[in-house]
Amino acid sequence: MHRIVFLGPPGAGKGTQAATLARELGIPHLSTGDLLRAAAAARTPLGLAADDYIRAGKLVPDDLVLMILGERLARPDAKAGFLLDGFPRNLPQAEALGRVTPLDAVVSFDLDPEEIVRRLSDRRLCPQCQSVYNLTSRPPRAPGRCDKDGASLIRRSDDQPEAVATRLKVYAEQTAPLLQFYRVRGLLRPVDARGSPADVARRVRGLVP
Repeated sequence: MHRIVFLGPPGAGKGTQAATLARELGIPHLSTGDLLRAAAAARTPLGLAADDYIRAGKLVPDDLVLMILGERLARPDAKAGFLLDGFPRNLPQAEALGRVTPLDAVVSFDLDPEEIVRRLSDRRLCPQCQSVYNLTSRPPRAPGRCDKDGASLIRRSDDQPEAVATRLKVYAEQTAPLLQFYRVRGLLRPVDARGSPADVARRVRGLVP
């Protein structure tokens, strides 16, 4: 089984690495946002309940998120495992997740705050297809334009340096304590997130069961 969680600060490369590893292992790559959107689109009872919170601009309660996650993990494609990207985010969520499923590894992405600010300041997003670019490490072929559909790339408001500093503070306060939570359980696998995506992918692959 490959029951894996990726933890790390914003900009550390979790999403890129999660998509790569999940594809290689043949397991679903799951993020909270994607789970909630898919459940709402499918109009399941739990999805509709979550959608009410989302439309009201409120956080979806942890117990509802965990029930939706439990439904997703019961699907056939998750029998060989799954990769959770950016969840859990705090200790109560981690404790609740442990009641839903056992884990085989928790990979924590380590990166200096200065590098995170630089990466996120260089990140650009296609508003149409959601493709992500980086002006330094993965620039578009035509400056400011998406390779796939030619749309003008944008910088997310939460990628502004001031917003990044706030996101890092929230991570340090809420999510960083999970490192010790999983360390004492023998699950934590720290990885150096510096370097190219290919370099990091090789390090990550050497850490998972």
